[in-house]
Amino acid sequence: MKFTRFTVSGETEIMSGIIEGSTVKEFTGDLFGDRTLTGRTFQLGDIQYKAPLIPRHIIGIGKNFAAEGVEMPPVPDMPILFLKPLGTVIGPEDPVLLPCGTEEIRFESELAVVIGKTVKNLSPEDTDEAIFGYTVANDFGAFNYFHPEGHWTIGKAFDTFCPLGPVLETEFDYRSARIKAAVNGILKQDSLMNRIITPIDVMISYISQFMTLMPGDVILTGTPAGADNVRDGDVVDCFIEGIGHLRNQVKAE
Repeated sequence: MKFTRFTVSGETEIMSGIIEGSTVKEFTGDLFGDRTLTGRTFQLGDIQYKAPLIPRHIIGIGKNFAAEGVEMPPVPDMPILFLKPLGTVIGPEDPVLLPCGTEEIRFESELAVVIGKTVKNLSPEDTDEAIFGYTVANDFGAFNYFHPEGHWTIGKAFDTFCPLGPVLETEFDYRSARIKAAVNGILKQDSLMNRIITPIDVMISYISQFMTLMPGDVILTGTPAGADNVRDGDVVDCFIEGIGHLRNQVKAE
């Protein structure tokens, strides 16, 4: 099932919908609980996608893919994790703002996992039951704001630095996902999930040992080799077959 949030031309209200073929069926209620169809439908060509959910927390992982041809490193005992604030979230076609003080930021096309249940202390074997669905993410970072002692918070936290979309797909096999990205039409990333270092089930299990995961938590699972700096005016396209295409332009703030 594909869920989305959207607007229609001439209106500012953000609505929620279920995509069936070329039609979007509006619903109200809780994305993760009781939902009621309103009876209103829209054509896909008439809507503007927004971020498919408003996350509760956004948890990212760093340095989690190995390049092709490189020996796979062992799964680390303590993965590099960070949080991104909610102000980073934007939707498809929304501009990513290049912050003052830097001429370049780096895009990172990623698979985002959305948690649908309240869980704690999961084993890797039980993590599938906690997943509600998946979307495409672009985890931007201003690397000149990364602290020399190691923390990434400032560089990852700028407003607009976490585009999500276009849909939240509940029927998707992440183990066979292929992550792609292009900048100005030039392919930069193209990798299967077999290059991931900390697998998604291990990642979710690890996070659940120190924090309770709840519906709406979004886990960014890492980016393949090829992520690169972008500048004012560049257009970044992120693709995951089976979920969709996320496009954003970088603009000077």
